[in-house]
This record gives sequence, structure tokens and C-alpha cells, in this order.
Amino acid sequence: MSLKTSASSIISKIEVFRVPPRWLFVRVETIDGFVGWGESTLEGHTEAIEGAFVDLAQRFCGWDADGIEDIWQTAYRARFYRGGPVLMSALSGLDIALWDIKGKKLGVPVWQLLGGKVRDRVRVYGWIGGDHPSAVREAARERKEQGFTAVKMNATEALAWLDSPELLKGTVERVREVRALGMDVGVDFHG
Repeated sequence: MSLKTSASSIISKIEVFRVPPRWLFVRVETIDGFVGWGESTLEGHTEAIEGAFVDLAQRFCGWDADGIEDIWQTAYRARFYRGGPVLMSALSGLDIALWDIKGKKLGVPVWQLLGGKVRDRVRVYGWIGGDHPSAVREAARERKEQGFTAVKMNATEALAWLDSPELLKGTVERVREVRALGMDVGVDFHG
């Protein structure tokens, strides 16, 4: 059990929420009304993460949410088997949610608690799919109208594990089409 003080925010509830198609979010609530959110997605293993949260909720409800490092170390070290993608994904979401609570309690953004800003701006891309090559140019044009300067898309339709390089010619053409709009392109091969 974590150390408690008169200012402790005791964890009263830990629950998870699936958001299709692949995300898993954790919500941590304290007795004094603070709520923190974190993300614990491990694509393809949602049920395993949910199972890890059953254990984490049983273990940490009643603990002080301010004891972030104590909770992390206990979750990681107090069992025989340590680490692995399931535990670490669940623990990551819990950790994020606890930092969210701490920031709300102190009235500061989490980035301030973690050492300050690193930049004032960050460039982002807009996802345009790419599963249907005929729609790529139009989707990129829509993203440009929304203010994006870069997009990301799937490289190809489904390929076999070992397939012909000829199938990449269409990818090259789609990248040319998007570049012709004056945009940068990220290409995702999913693996």
C-alpha cells in the first residue's frame, strides 16, 4: 500500500474503454473527484490489456494517485515475470492517467511537470488511407484545404508476404500525385 498524507488523492476506480478500431483508453478516478486519462493500445491484443487492467485495478484501488513512481515500481517489480508488451502497455496508460491527475491537482499541464516544453510547434500529417488508390489525390487535396502540408497513406493494397516489386509502381505514381499538390508524403507499409 502506498504512503498516504492528508493531501492524498486515493484511487477509487480504474476502468478501460475500447474505441474502435484499435484503441484502448484507461480512466482513473480518485475519491476527491480527480479524473485522469491514459492510452494503453497494443494493437491486436486489446483483451490481454483489459485483463492486465483487472489485475492493476484490484491492486491499486485504494492507493494514493500521487505516488506515481511507487505505483509504477510496484506494478513492474512486484510480480515474478516483469515487462512484456501487455504489462508495459497497460502500465503506460496507467502512468499517463496518474500524471494527468497530478497535473489537474496542481493546476499545471503535464508537460510542465515533466521538465517543460521542448518546442512551440510540431508538424503533423493528415491520414488519407490509400487502400483505394483512386481516392488518394482527392483525399490529399482535402487535407491540404484543411491546412495540412503532409499526409500519410498506405503504400499498397494487400500484398503477399513475398510479392513482385512491380506492385510498387502504383505506389510511386500515387506519391507523385500527392507531391504534385505541393505536399510531403509518408508511406506506411505496416511492418
